[in-house]
Amino acid sequence: MKTRFYLIIQLFFLFPLASAWAQHSLSGKISGNDQPLAGAVVSIVELKYGTTTDAQGHYEIAVPAGRYLVEVSFVGFATVVHSVTVAGATTFTIDLNPAITSLNEVIVTGVATATEKQKSPISVATMDRDEILEKASTNVIDAISKVPGVSAITDGQSISKPVIRGLGYNRVLTLSDGVPLVDQAWFDEFGIEADPNAVQRYEILKGPGSLAYGSDALAGVVNLIPDKPLPEGQTRGEVLMNYQTNNGLVNQMLQVGGTQKGISWGARADYTAAHAYQNKYDGYVLNSQFNNFNTDGRLGLHRTWGYTQLRATYFDMQTGIVDGTRDSVSGALMRQVSYPSLNGGAPTYVVPTQTEQTSYTPFVIHQRIRHTKLVWDNSVALGKGRLTGTFSWQRNQRQEANDPTIPNTANIYYYSNAATYDVKWIGPEVHGLQVSTGLNGQYQNSQSLGTLLLIPNYQFFQIGGFAIASKQIEKLNLSGGLRYTARAFTAKDHWVDSTTQAPAQPQAAGAFHEFKGFSTTFSGLSFSAGGTYALTARWVAKANIARGWRAPNVSESAANGVHDGTVVYEVGDAKLSPESSLEEDVSLAYSGSALSFQMDLFNNSINDFIYAQGLKSVHGGDSINNSLNAAGLGAAPVYKFTQGKAQLYGGEIGFSIHPPTLPVALNAALSMVYGGLKNVPDSVKYLPFVPPTRITGDVKLNLPSGGGIKNAFLRLGVLDCFSQNKVYQQFAIYNGLNTALTPYEYRASKSPTQGYVLFNASLGADIVREGNVVFRLFVTCNNLFDTPYIDYMSRFKYNPVNYVTHRVGVFNMGRNVSFKVVIPLRFK
Repeated sequence: MKTRFYLIIQLFFLFPLASAWAQHSLSGKISGNDQPLAGAVVSIVELKYGTTTDAQGHYEIAVPAGRYLVEVSFVGFATVVHSVTVAGATTFTIDLNPAITSLNEVIVTGVATATEKQKSPISVATMDRDEILEKASTNVIDAISKVPGVSAITDGQSISKPVIRGLGYNRVLTLSDGVPLVDQAWFDEFGIEADPNAVQRYEILKGPGSLAYGSDALAGVVNLIPDKPLPEGQTRGEVLMNYQTNNGLVNQMLQVGGTQKGISWGARADYTAAHAYQNKYDGYVLNSQFNNFNTDGRLGLHRTWGYTQLRATYFDMQTGIVDGTRDSVSGALMRQVSYPSLNGGAPTYVVPTQTEQTSYTPFVIHQRIRHTKLVWDNSVALGKGRLTGTFSWQRNQRQEANDPTIPNTANIYYYSNAATYDVKWIGPEVHGLQVSTGLNGQYQNSQSLGTLLLIPNYQFFQIGGFAIASKQIEKLNLSGGLRYTARAFTAKDHWVDSTTQAPAQPQAAGAFHEFKGFSTTFSGLSFSAGGTYALTARWVAKANIARGWRAPNVSESAANGVHDGTVVYEVGDAKLSPESSLEEDVSLAYSGSALSFQMDLFNNSINDFIYAQGLKSVHGGDSINNSLNAAGLGAAPVYKFTQGKAQLYGGEIGFSIHPPTLPVALNAALSMVYGGLKNVPDSVKYLPFVPPTRITGDVKLNLPSGGGIKNAFLRLGVLDCFSQNKVYQQFAIYNGLNTALTPYEYRASKSPTQGYVLFNASLGADIVREGNVVFRLFVTCNNLFDTPYIDYMSRFKYNPVNYVTHRVGVFNMGRNVSFKVVIPLRFK
């Protein structure tokens, strides 16, 4: 194994030496309105390298031979993307036009190499840095939760899990720094371990991504793309400061980076903290506070043969868990001060003080999550093609403390090490045909270091081989591919003391066989085939069909115990089969100088869909587990993972009106998704956490410049979220106030989750002096009129009833004003 690893390393360093003798370059002139543009950025997307134009608008870059996407950008002009074949001394010259929106975009998600968005049959949504800065988000997924077709399961302000077209959890793969984020995110309150300020661009693939990534991308992919290396000769930095009024959020970030003589580097440090958020009905939401520290650094070498880059990141967050327990007299949220005793004694609670509510330190129950990641990214020229290799090592540490008498002791502690690999050969384009082949996968080893186990210790290994081809025939672009994936999973045998849950020998008195060891192997085929056709210069039609594949995760196949975050007893099934989906997508888009329109429709049929089904007792009611292995957590309803057929369908419609002669733009979008199980009773046919229909809209007005102010704007927006009464009624959740059981979404079935309308506003500008930006200012107000609401995707809707007001659950954040300042740092 070590010999093979060293051979791979040697190959990556020998190939550059073998091809470095061949000198090729790209040069030309960039102008705007027939005037040379000094400082325009010319980037070779696939090589993550670029340069800037001189005073006469000229540039030159030494690159390997091949076909590349060249991106040209300059402030105030539309970004242009062109496909250019480099062979010897190649010239590429272009004149940019002023515009509000870019003529085209480049995507890298779900494709073998960088591709023009309009030529890909895959539905991909994007969000760039300026859009991110304008958002008043509180975590890395919150910023994209209103993108058409995208939503998020939330657990307060610090945790959001992405949902794409009604599917989430391990059906949505998150990429960070170009590699799958390998953590332990199978439960509701396990979020994404990534720094929002480290994301330069989001790409969201809406549909099966199994062809490129294997298991866990059955519903789609969220790609968190970091900042690119700076153009040659530049050294820059940035200071960001953010304050939010509702939750007292404070955020400070410092980053610096540069590129000199082909050596790029960068470093960042980021700290965020927030106290409990507020709303009109609940006041402060107890224990919703969080804080996190994140840092990252990169070092890269860019040469005529390609590049090699090393990136390291560290994420460290502490966050409270809101349980919604209330005082029966005042209705105020209370915090727990003692744990239930093993002999059945009840826990005790107190109403917190104002000082405790505005503290930035979470109470018990709380989590601490740490994620360390090293990524080695390479691309080398090999003939007229390229060989790329991306490798990562990741460590995930997830701790949860549940006993307030020992607040610094984590009784839940999962510790894992993982590695990912992705090697691709990107062939040259011949007569419009390009073929790429590759091999990728991952390995993870997880063990519990705590006293309470929800899942067994385990390890898995996944490997997949794939081929992807694209062919351009005049106005028609065809693309597709085939993949075979294999995964081996091993769960470890585990015995515990039935009273203390400490590890025990099988023959010990009171020993309980909590997890029975087993091994499984899964394999499956994935494919994708589709095309885009330019009906006219403005209209483009797309169609795609794709098969996704997902192996059962560790919770679905091996869980056996009470999870304190949801207070249900979950039972896995080692005999579950992998899920497979078949999704059809069609799209119609129009792009003009004053109007843009896009309609995406999809139908997704899933075989062997895995879901938790409530078990019935012999007396006909819910099955309640009173086993001693659930020490301290009391009785809980029992749910076992099972399988069936499911179908989801819907789509997104959006348009943008942006007259080039007027300083105004209007954007609107409609998102719809319907999902359910097939061949089951009506009470359980609807899938949980399928988002309701949603309409978003905004008007952006570009304000006049002058007096040291540039790029000023005012944006007014609205979000209309419909009610949701198509709910899954059988799953149940334990009510912590008493011994009564409330069916999961029973409240929603009796009284459908109410729709709501929120209004937002934002204002921004660049403050300049002598032509240079001194700082950028963004002021954003979410929920302008302080509307009380519970979002259907919030887990807090299941929290206990307030017996004073008779309102159920904990409401979302009220009015929140964000002040964000970005200060550019310049170095000669």
